[in-house]
Amino acid sequence: MTELDQIDRALIRATQAGLPLDEQPYHRVAATIGITAEEVMERLTRLLESGAIRRMGVVPNHYALGYRFNGMTVWDVADEDMAEAGRQVAELDFVSHCYHRPRFPPDWPYSLFAMVHGRDRDTADSHVAEIARVLGARSRSHLVLFSTRILKKTGLRLAP
Repeated sequence: MTELDQIDRALIRATQAGLPLDEQPYHRVAATIGITAEEVMERLTRLLESGAIRRMGVVPNHYALGYRFNGMTVWDVADEDMAEAGRQVAELDFVSHCYHRPRFPPDWPYSLFAMVHGRDRDTADSHVAEIARVLGARSRSHLVLFSTRILKKTGLRLAP
């Protein structure tokens, strides 16, 4: 991993709570820390490639966007079917997260997780039905765990 210099640390601090909502967010960040937008992008690329930061992505507040029915679907899919099943589910445009997790039999046989969102229960249920259709007989059982509240969504933060 790359050693962080003062500019890297300033860049991480300036972006760790999110990029500014602006037509040119990298220019705004650059102005804040006193470098060019090009250097912001170069440094972020280097930090990602070196592993100093793991990823950059959108963290939406689904409730604020009107999605009140947010469900983590969990599926019991045989290990030998997991790669193809996971790829197919992840390609569905309404699935925001899809990943493989360990099972804990006999109480928890589920190993394929996929998050769905709906403005109403019928929409969320139709998404679950579509995943079930895609998985077909590869799914031995499933559950839907609907969110009841918003949890804090932040990663590790550098101290000021």
